[in-house]
Amino acid sequence: MGMTLAEKILSARAKAPCRAGDIIISPVDLVFAQDTTGPLTVRQFEALGLGKLASPSRTVFFLDHAAPSPSKELANDHRLLREFARRTGAVISEVGEGICHQRVVEDYASPGEVIVGADSHTVTAGGLGAFATGMGSSDIAVAMALGRTWLRVPEGFQIALNGSFSRGVFAKDLILYIISRIGADGATYQSLEFMGQGLKGLSMADRFAVANMAVEAGAKVGLFPSDETTHSYLRARGREKDSHPLSPDPDAHYVNSLEVALSRLEPMVARPHRVDNAVPVEEVKGTPIHQVFIGTCTNGRLEDLEIAARLLAGKKARSRLIVAPASRGIFLEAMKRGYLQALAEAGAMLVAPGCGPCLGVHMGVLGDGENCLSTANRNFQGRMGNPQAFIYLASPATAAATAIKGEISDPREFL
Repeated sequence: MGMTLAEKILSARAKAPCRAGDIIISPVDLVFAQDTTGPLTVRQFEALGLGKLASPSRTVFFLDHAAPSPSKELANDHRLLREFARRTGAVISEVGEGICHQRVVEDYASPGEVIVGADSHTVTAGGLGAFATGMGSSDIAVAMALGRTWLRVPEGFQIALNGSFSRGVFAKDLILYIISRIGADGATYQSLEFMGQGLKGLSMADRFAVANMAVEAGAKVGLFPSDETTHSYLRARGREKDSHPLSPDPDAHYVNSLEVALSRLEPMVARPHRVDNAVPVEEVKGTPIHQVFIGTCTNGRLEDLEIAARLLAGKKARSRLIVAPASRGIFLEAMKRGYLQALAEAGAMLVAPGCGPCLGVHMGVLGDGENCLSTANRNFQGRMGNPQAFIYLASPATAAATAIKGEISDPREFL
């Protein structure tokens, strides 16, 4: 019997054939933490007396969640991480460089690698064919010291994609649809593996958006094969040497499967307060929205800013509109192409590359009873800093259309 993508990657890294359910010790190719989980990771590392990093150049701390720092306490956390990196040789991705998950796929992750991060959306790098997963700070501290970690090899959940998106439908709609079908615990500790003819039409930005939200269905990892699209992405970033083809065996065993006809999908919106509470936009059209947020590790990429700018160009947003590019590279390119100017002229507040309002620390905390439509990955109660507020999730196109009308709107009206 053949192997799933997860089994193949973990067998190769552990240098021994392994199957779903096996407990293995695997080398780790990259380990990271960010500024809300990093301080605890460092304290655990020091409390355990671990001493040295196994691979300083592949241990990275990202200052992205509360960046620039909104308080002296968080500024001191940044300082703690900078001082630890200086002592140990770890890498610091400074304030303004961008979100850890975007920076990882831009500069660090490669197909077939094992990556662990102290953040649940570490799964984003699965879009590149890396076995990337989030862990708690104590596990990350040990992986930093030993250069390896333990894993139970996950069972596979096959998602077969056919056809192509209709006008106004995007990758975010796909993953919201999938999660609405299988539920928030529908793939618990499984490897959500994407395949099928429909893959050809999915860009790397699409794949990152989908892999990013695999964890919202409980998955341990969300994996795409490494194909020509992956190769082109790495080549464009000067990392051609990191590229190699990778796919599951045709006779691999999956415990679950779901087939999706992309052409039948509609723009989707996840209603408060669960990601799997998603419905076609028609069902919530007209809901008043006080704030729209375009950004995050799910949908703060260049393609996301491009579609938002295209819809908003020459118009004025009726909702408050916050835009946060996912990285400095995206910010600069979006500025060069005029996307940021179009968004600013439409009334957008442009904030520093990073997580921005997503986690509710600063730059967009909601008022009591307010509704926000966000391109983020979570709409849990209190997520954006106020349990009395309501968060809807949708694609950047739906977000832009909503900002224009001040109420949840179908992006197809503007395309």
